Amino acid sequence: MTDGEPTPARFPRLARARAATGIALSQLSHARGRTVLTVLGITLAVLAATLLAGTGIGVIETGQQKFDAAGRDVWITGGPVRFSPTGVGGFENTIVGAHELDTELETREDVRASVPMAFQTVYVKSNETDYQTLVGVGSPTSGGAVHITNGSGFSTDDVHYANGNYSGPMSHEVVIDQRTADMMNVSVGDSLSIGGTTGIARQNEFTVVGISPTFSRFLGSPSVVLQLSELQEVTGTTGTDKATLMTLTVADDADPQAVAADLESEYPSYDIRTNEEQLKEILRDQAVLMAAGGSLVFLALLAGLALTVNILLSHVYHQQREFAALKALGTSSSTLSLTLVVQALVLGTVGGALGVALSFPAARGLNELAELVVGFGDVVVLPQTVLAGGFAIAFLMSLLSSLAVSRRIAKIRPLEHL
Repeated sequence: MTDGEPTPARFPRLARARAATGIALSQLSHARGRTVLTVLGITLAVLAATLLAGTGIGVIETGQQKFDAAGRDVWITGGPVRFSPTGVGGFENTIVGAHELDTELETREDVRASVPMAFQTVYVKSNETDYQTLVGVGSPTSGGAVHITNGSGFSTDDVHYANGNYSGPMSHEVVIDQRTADMMNVSVGDSLSIGGTTGIARQNEFTVVGISPTFSRFLGSPSVVLQLSELQEVTGTTGTDKATLMTLTVADDADPQAVAADLESEYPSYDIRTNEEQLKEILRDQAVLMAAGGSLVFLALLAGLALTVNILLSHVYHQQREFAALKALGTSSSTLSLTLVVQALVLGTVGGALGVALSFPAARGLNELAELVVGFGDVVVLPQTVLAGGFAIAFLMSLLSSLAVSRRIAKIRPLEHL
């Protein structure tokens, strides 16, 4: 060997790394079943982490998009919406005197538009279907409150209210979403029976005057939209003129934060928030679900780590004679430990890459399922940071596993196994 050629003696670390890599790859190839099982465990842990994290991000982004798409600047509620199982409609709406409040707000110079909305459970039936319980929405369709994709929308204002007497003529017009149209097998011009009870529904036939995705997307369920006073009429809530919430669009030169602050002092009994504050409040209400999602991520990582450690321990246990033989031949414990580190990193790389790759079709499938169930997709979003984090998790699990198992290597005594 010439003087210019490197020798193992001159590069002991490189020689050790080569030896450890060769042993690691040989053992992984020999124990294919354990190798596949370990890779699958890491892949599942990465998938759980990326999908749950992506769901959390997707929910926030989707919520922000829905709030932005609503085109409203300020939200007014009377507190949390509560169920009322004993009452017609099923909801206990908390804004009292909705029409009067709407009139008061629209007289303000800093408010361009005010939209009162009520939500109630109603019975809906067409000539070709039985009764179905859907979400009934009381809201005007004018002023951009409802986006009509087919048909004309309501032909009149809320004339049935008649300054609180509820004696004006009912238009008996309804706007539905496409899911309701498909469910009831109706289109613009057809009729639907709608009421808070089946008896009331039989007495109130509404003509479909428009198709709109607005509330279906916002609520995530099929819905029917009536004039506010007409929904109150068919659900028996005309006595107190109740609504669930009111949304405001402020004037072009007005600051939503300032308008909300002024309204808070003027109407202290109501909760008044800007778009962003309302979204944060909703997310705060879902803190338990988000904490549960975080717990699932933690458990997935813990399970992946435990599985990886267990598989590597099993691998060491079944290869004790081989490791003992290598030790008897002079292979140091540090080289054998390095062998495990190489094995773990190879497993982590393959499992992490597979988990990241499978995240895309899994997210696509979950989004399609969400589209079918709740009416909108994109609930799972996979930004690069989430994918990079999932891959890093695989490396971390593998590295921790190898360090935990390396102690077992140091305790092997060749004379006990040969």
